[in-house]
Amino acid sequence: MVPEPARRRINMKWYIVIAGAIFVILLVYSSFHQSVYRVEACVNFHGRSHCAQASGRTEAEAVRGAEEIDCELLANGRDENISCLGEQPSSVRSIAAK
Repeated sequence: MVPEPARRRINMKWYIVIAGAIFVILLVYSSFHQSVYRVEACVNFHGRSHCAQASGRTEAEAVRGAEEIDCELLANGRDENISCLGEQPSSVRSIAAK
């Protein structure tokens, strides 16, 4: 017969294995269902231009993600970044999913 502390360790190992498996399954599922739209957005700000690609669950999320990347690279400081994000992108292009 297995002693009680050893039995608890065996049970705890199974709980950890099952929790890990559930975590991995959820991670894989969310990774595959996160990016439905992929776009390239170009932003002009203070005479400079930058184009970035991003993906998201909706087209608006993908465009916003690309704008955030562009403005991060074009703006100097938080205030300019906020101002840049208020601008409309100069162009938005859909990219075919791979």
